[in-house]
Amino acid sequence: MSIETDLVQADHAHVLHPLHHPSAHQEPKVWVAGRGAIVIDSTGKEYIDGLSGLWNVAVGHGREELAQAAYDQMRKLAYYSAYVGSTNEPAVRLASKLAEIIYPSINTFFFTSGGAESSESSFKTARFYWKAVGKPEKVKFISRMKGYHGVTMAAMSATGLPAYWPMFEPRVPGFSHIESPYPYRFVNKTPGVSDGVAAANLLEEAILREGPETVAGFIAEPVQGAGGVIPPQDDYFPRIREICDKYEVLLISDEVITGFGRTGRWFGLEHYGIEPDIAQFAKAITSGYVPLGGIGVSDRIRDVIETVPGEKRWMHAFTYSGHPTSCAVALANIAIIEREGLVQRAAEMGAYMQSALQELEEMPAVGNVRGLGMMAAVELVADKATKEPCPASANVGGRLLKEMTSRGLYTRVLGDTICLAPPLITPAETIDRLVQIIGESIAAVS
Repeated sequence: MSIETDLVQADHAHVLHPLHHPSAHQEPKVWVAGRGAIVIDSTGKEYIDGLSGLWNVAVGHGREELAQAAYDQMRKLAYYSAYVGSTNEPAVRLASKLAEIIYPSINTFFFTSGGAESSESSFKTARFYWKAVGKPEKVKFISRMKGYHGVTMAAMSATGLPAYWPMFEPRVPGFSHIESPYPYRFVNKTPGVSDGVAAANLLEEAILREGPETVAGFIAEPVQGAGGVIPPQDDYFPRIREICDKYEVLLISDEVITGFGRTGRWFGLEHYGIEPDIAQFAKAITSGYVPLGGIGVSDRIRDVIETVPGEKRWMHAFTYSGHPTSCAVALANIAIIEREGLVQRAAEMGAYMQSALQELEEMPAVGNVRGLGMMAAVELVADKATKEPCPASANVGGRLLKEMTSRGLYTRVLGDTICLAPPLITPAETIDRLVQIIGESIAAVS
């Protein structure tokens, strides 16, 4: 019996995986190595990493600088609590660095272990803020269908992908959803108003429906990721910012996927010329080499946190907040992004990838190709003219995944939408091969 067989048998016996069901785990890949934009399984076969691990390995696999940063910090101080009264140099230096590169009005940061913890931190901070300024009824949150904000209880309640809900109901009260701006499928019912403004106006309707005095925040990804890589219309977020200001609703930008260069800017809302009140991040801050996430709060929110009486303090905490090793790796990772010009490279190589993928729209089964920077989606349909989705019985997504994997591309297919977010360092020839594999796979499935 091979080592690989032993591992798979032990895996079946002892490991519960994210989104677990045995029917989806009959022949799991055992990943053993990675270099650049390539990952290697236990048989030695190489694959293009079409999703940067899980949207996060921005600087590519096998970066010894990041391993060295972890090693150096662990030798000195691997971990110590950063609860109030304690701090450490990597956490302070990382927060200072983030203040340089994120939105100008955000200069203060709280660290978590990942994206879902960041969502929870945003929700609690928004409620705290409104209580502290004398508006304790503002406790509700509005998010969007096709949005993903994690799957802890409150985060799952904000996530607008219904498949995540049924077996964990009831959801946390106080969360509601509006329709996604989804340019390919959004139906504008307001004559004389652009699609982007019409989609944004759904937020105003929801706030009025809930009662403005009860709504604490609106959470949105600059580009919806796990919902199918959906960039909004250009005028969507400027109108969202206006609505949030009008009704005193905090705008929470979920930058867990779009942060640290993925879209060709440091952070996603830069494309739309606005700033959020809270920005949450994770994934690419360390390129996934160690877990780390966090939130940045506006100076206005920070000032409230700093000036409440002690008995009303911001009573929020995680054991691993400000983890020295994770923060050291994040600093080294951001240094690579800066040194190698990866934000600009994501803009340029992203434009190259988007252009190459657009050629697939000539295929009869391809309904829509979309994206921003180094994230993209190819959506298949049963009927190009009507945009009719493929029937579930055809299992198009599952068959596509199998075809792409057999040809050496490993990524995610959500429904019948191929999601792509290769590492920011991916060379042009690898992009060309990625597009070729997708075209061949669509042809094989069609």
